[in-house]
Amino acid sequence: MGTPELAGASLQALLPLPDFQVAAVVTQPDRPTGRALKLHPSPVKEIALRESLPVLQPERARDENFIQELRGLQPDLIAVAAFGQLLPKSVLDLPRFGCLNVHTSLLPKYRGAAPIQWAILNGESETGVTIMKMDAGMDTGDILAQEKTPIRPEDNSQTLRDRLAAMGAKLLARTIPEYVAGHLRPRPQPAEGVSHAPKIKKQDGQIDWTQPARAVWNRVRAMIPWPGAFTRLPTEWHSHLLKIWEVEVTPLLGQPGHVLRADKSGIVVGCGADALRLLVLQREGGRRMGAQEFLAGHPLQAGQRFG
Repeated sequence: MGTPELAGASLQALLPLPDFQVAAVVTQPDRPTGRALKLHPSPVKEIALRESLPVLQPERARDENFIQELRGLQPDLIAVAAFGQLLPKSVLDLPRFGCLNVHTSLLPKYRGAAPIQWAILNGESETGVTIMKMDAGMDTGDILAQEKTPIRPEDNSQTLRDRLAAMGAKLLARTIPEYVAGHLRPRPQPAEGVSHAPKIKKQDGQIDWTQPARAVWNRVRAMIPWPGAFTRLPTEWHSHLLKIWEVEVTPLLGQPGHVLRADKSGIVVGCGADALRLLVLQREGGRRMGAQEFLAGHPLQAGQRFG
């Protein structure tokens, strides 16, 4: 059971496992995408269709017709990765080996929908993946296996997601045979160190220039690819939205949100502590461009203020 690319990695890792058979794939219904709003299958569904696997797409996991279909498959185990819906107890209790979830954090840290983004936002130095036996709570089930990885300075949510997807897929493929054979015993999550990672909203991308430069740097990295970190540049007539895609911290002092430099050395903006050099920007409706190219078409002056 899964929907985005992250889940697709786990599905592909399970397909070649000996002595196991993927009976069906459960994913979210096709959703409209693009300007034409054409219905588009999830990445997991695309893999399932290529592999000629049966596909179930319930609008709600609690739908009784879906549960009856699932029951008819008589699954021994259900593997879950970023499915996008909470599973009812009737589904969790259906397979004799339960439901195993690939969660992209080191539980009990960052339970919830956006563990990757919040780990970067909070300046964590490492994260990882957890294979968990699901229960009725939000990511509260017993742990079967975990694996760590550092969060590198060059990481953003997209690159970290891709790495964790590959790690989680490999760990799931190793864990299932050992668990089914009785070699792994689920262990309760520690009571200490619990934190939560709620779903990211569009407004989470807004930059607060009064924060330290390092915190803004983390926000820029955490908001890639969606919603993107953004600010506003007031002009005489109205303000323009600017998305900021790449920055670096620089030890300069100045008023938060004010342009300190806008020349060949780049665009430097003051923060609550230190400053940020803006490397890649995007004006609303435009394309991404480097700072020098941006300044060629959108001159900035020292003292101008981002809102």
